[in-house]
Amino acid sequence: MLRVALAGLLDGLPARQAAGAVERLIANYRGSTPTDAPILRDRADVAAYAAYRMPATFEAVRSALEAFVAAVPGWVPAGHVDVGGGTGAATWAVAATWEGTRPVTVLDWAEPALALGRELAAAHPALRDVRWQRARIGAALTLEPTDLVTVSYVLNELTEADRAAVVEAAAAAAQAVVVVEAGTPAGYARVIEARDRLIAAGFHIAAPCPHSAACPIVPGTDWCHFSARVSRSSLHRQVKGGSLAYEDEKFSYVAATRLPVTPAPARVVRRPQIRKGQVLLDLCEPDDQLRRRTITKRHGDLYKAARDTDWGDPWPRPE
Repeated sequence: MLRVALAGLLDGLPARQAAGAVERLIANYRGSTPTDAPILRDRADVAAYAAYRMPATFEAVRSALEAFVAAVPGWVPAGHVDVGGGTGAATWAVAATWEGTRPVTVLDWAEPALALGRELAAAHPALRDVRWQRARIGAALTLEPTDLVTVSYVLNELTEADRAAVVEAAAAAAQAVVVVEAGTPAGYARVIEARDRLIAAGFHIAAPCPHSAACPIVPGTDWCHFSARVSRSSLHRQVKGGSLAYEDEKFSYVAATRLPVTPAPARVVRRPQIRKGQVLLDLCEPDDQLRRRTITKRHGDLYKAARDTDWGDPWPRPE
């Protein structure tokens, strides 16, 4: 539904014009220098963002939400606040995860992004009553109580003090908080920073970690990230300058809640290596350790399951 809405809204957008804005957006989203100015400055920037980034953000957030749902089955948020939501990709992801309508507020400091988000949302029955509200995302942020707060691809725009304030405001307001960042070492560091603050605020980690202890990765040696498959529209391919019908969005995330959780028994944190008669799985395990497990044909059904297991999946896979 999002893809159809984007196609209709962006029909006729000159790809060459959008491509220039995309190059600047890539530098900002993948960079490490915080800024106190909105990344999305005008309509051209917003159109470029919608064509290039919105489908990828949607798939990354939806993947994180699916992992959250597996750890907190049966829970449905009665309200949602999307902090720094821009054109509303995370809002679309929440609507794709849980059916029905709920009060939703999208907060962002870029009015052109909110305006385009409002236009897009008109195509989705569950999103027609969303509040699109301009707000300074930083130390002055205050949030009204809600069930779910999403903070996706926004912490990289903030100073360290503002990042701390935003995560603390989310923790004070919500029953569940989902933070998604780019799947880079810097993005992972921001996620771990948010994870630590959520745990300190009394939250339980629902995903991706199978525990709420410290991350076992030694800082600077590696980073935890995952991948979501993104279907490209023709405009998306033109703007990105690629020919494939898809791309893989790398992202890091944490989903945490005050609710009781049943996290994954273990999480596959690398792409499985399938070799003759065996599958090598790199796992984050519930005793807060990273281990490589070798599953062979001698393991019978477990071997078959391992061959069907993907990066980011829980292990063992649910029946």
